[in-house]
Amino acid sequence: MTHDHTHMDWPAMLPLLERGAELRTPLYRQAAAWLTDLLPMGATRRILDVGSGPGVLSRILADAFPYAEVVAVDATPELLERARERNAGLGGRITTRLAELPAAVDELGEADLVWAGESVHHIGDQRGALAGLARRLRPGGMLALAEGGLAARYLPRDIGFGRPGLEARVEAASAGWFGEMRAALPGAREETEDWPALLTAVGLVPAGTRTFLLDIPAPVPAAVREHIVAVFTRTRTGLADRLPAEDLATLDRLLDPDDPASLHHRPDPYLLTARTVHTARRAS
Repeated sequence: MTHDHTHMDWPAMLPLLERGAELRTPLYRQAAAWLTDLLPMGATRRILDVGSGPGVLSRILADAFPYAEVVAVDATPELLERARERNAGLGGRITTRLAELPAAVDELGEADLVWAGESVHHIGDQRGALAGLARRLRPGGMLALAEGGLAARYLPRDIGFGRPGLEARVEAASAGWFGEMRAALPGAREETEDWPALLTAVGLVPAGTRTFLLDIPAPVPAAVREHIVAVFTRTRTGLADRLPAEDLATLDRLLDPDDPASLHHRPDPYLLTARTVHTARRAS
């Protein structure tokens, strides 16, 4: 996912966020099943889904822990409204909480499980954010931190036109944007992103790290193809000033619905990505 400035327009990103999370449901279900091996299902009564977005993960966590109340926490009202719409049929087991973190972290109440899915890296002081989330844990409770893994790939290295290796260059340009985004966050601090070490530093006991793979080979279903077109459309807009003209021309051709070699028609797009989840407990 790419952007043209460091401000995140979350409402505009809602369709892309929701479809991306939906397509990754098998991956997240594997992660949630792993968490049920680490936490007693019957004793897990309250879960915070921090940075919940449109609530796709909130539902997966509610399904994995059927006795728990799940609170979808986000700072964007439009995303929480969508989370309420998606999860309206669960009899009130999923609720929402509008909260800007880290300032409001101590207002979230206690939890047996805190899931922070790719949200901590949007907070300037990541160590401080983890310390705040650790304070929300009941004795024996667990923090599950989804950070890192492998960036999504969608195309072969050589797509038959343009310079081979387009996605590697897009990933490098996105990394430059990400560094600028991090530096512009309020209270930004440089931090070595050794997540188990950071979890230890805030007083938790690491309980394991696992990486979960999503592999949807070519030819992809229509929903995946539509998502890939949306991702590349955002890439073309967001990295217009970071990629060479040759790569922008390649992106234009990939996005042209009248071109037989575009993403709309070519047979070789796929979706391959991975997410890493780090877990740690509060001492009983």
